[in-house]
Amino acid sequence: MRWDNQQKSGRMVLCIDMKSFYASCAAVSLGLDPLSCHLAVVGDTKREGSVILAATPAMKRDFGIKTGNRLFEVPEDPKIKLVNAAMATYLNISVQVTELFHRYVPMEAIHTYSVDESFLDISGTERLWGSPQELAARIQKDMYHQFGLSCAVGIGPNMLLSKLCLDLEAKKTEGGIASWGYEDVEEKLWPVSPLQKMWGIGSRVEKRLHRMGIFSVGQLANYPLHKLEKEFGIMGNQLYYHANGVDLSELGAPILSGQISYGKSQILLRDYKDETEIKRVILEMCEEVAARARKEKKAGQTICLGLGYSKAVSEPGFYRQQTVQEPTNITMEIYHVCLDIFRRNFNGSIVRRISVALSNIYNDDVIQLNLFNNERPKQRALGYAMDEIRRKHGANSLLRAVSYTEGGTARHRNTLVGGHKK
Repeated sequence: MRWDNQQKSGRMVLCIDMKSFYASCAAVSLGLDPLSCHLAVVGDTKREGSVILAATPAMKRDFGIKTGNRLFEVPEDPKIKLVNAAMATYLNISVQVTELFHRYVPMEAIHTYSVDESFLDISGTERLWGSPQELAARIQKDMYHQFGLSCAVGIGPNMLLSKLCLDLEAKKTEGGIASWGYEDVEEKLWPVSPLQKMWGIGSRVEKRLHRMGIFSVGQLANYPLHKLEKEFGIMGNQLYYHANGVDLSELGAPILSGQISYGKSQILLRDYKDETEIKRVILEMCEEVAARARKEKKAGQTICLGLGYSKAVSEPGFYRQQTVQEPTNITMEIYHVCLDIFRRNFNGSIVRRISVALSNIYNDDVIQLNLFNNERPKQRALGYAMDEIRRKHGANSLLRAVSYTEGGTARHRNTLVGGHKK
């Protein structure tokens, strides 16, 4: 193998995924067995078109109902239970699960990747808890006894391989535990196709790789590195090394550091045909994206806007980005760039999805270095002041006027947790 230094590091990471987490939590709260009951978690049980957010394994197996189905697709059967999402409860249980992990490793060795998925760096714990497989089995047992929840565990020498092991093998294994090492990369990772099965590769990157004649992870791993770097920049370098199972990132770092960004995306509750209404929602989302960046004391130089058109429209929409001269986290600066992208790309179609993102990230103190615009530091300070008011008094305590107009969505979304009812 070419990666001797990393192989000798002795690092070991668990990637833990709680099976059918939302549905299992709901089942346990009703005193039901999450593995055998027929239950679905719905965004809103009173809306026929509401989305199924989660379903128990038995629901998927016996009725073919899974995440993404609509409420009207659920058959009328007395065995089926439908419940509204209780996101605050799920988040609370997720926190308690993290406390369970803390029994075995320090908090700094835990990275909560999502509500139902976490990474644990267990390097050096063998004398306390035995082999990685033994610790994984112990965590499975504790989680079931304490919460009634099942989990799958992928084991690997870095975040990447533990995650790939989880998704591609552990979730499909009867015991729910699997382990990958560097010696398994050629046999288990290289045959993976389509490329989107590879963690960190989305549809756009996959299409670009296809144009280069790359259709499997093995082809990516053996493609000339300099050509990948020419096409993708630093991301090409990381794609190459990840295809070879190498991930040097610290616990909690994004899978591709070139993808660090602050973004917001939402599927609208109805079709938006009016340009003015669409722009109002874009402004609301720019406010949220800017606030997320400010929370981390960051600013971005590349601003992205995406519009997804209704299914009734033949075109899918667009996703475009524009790089500005100086990094920003000022709402109106981000908004004006989004408007420019909007004017150049919007074709008047019906809009159903909007996304805004800020990437190419820097520390936000660079905003103060502009000597040609005395207002920028004031605008930056105003943003932080607005954030503080919302933190103290609630997200709806201070809103832009567009949020009170027809088409505004912020007031309603601010009453939700994770995009759903509390």
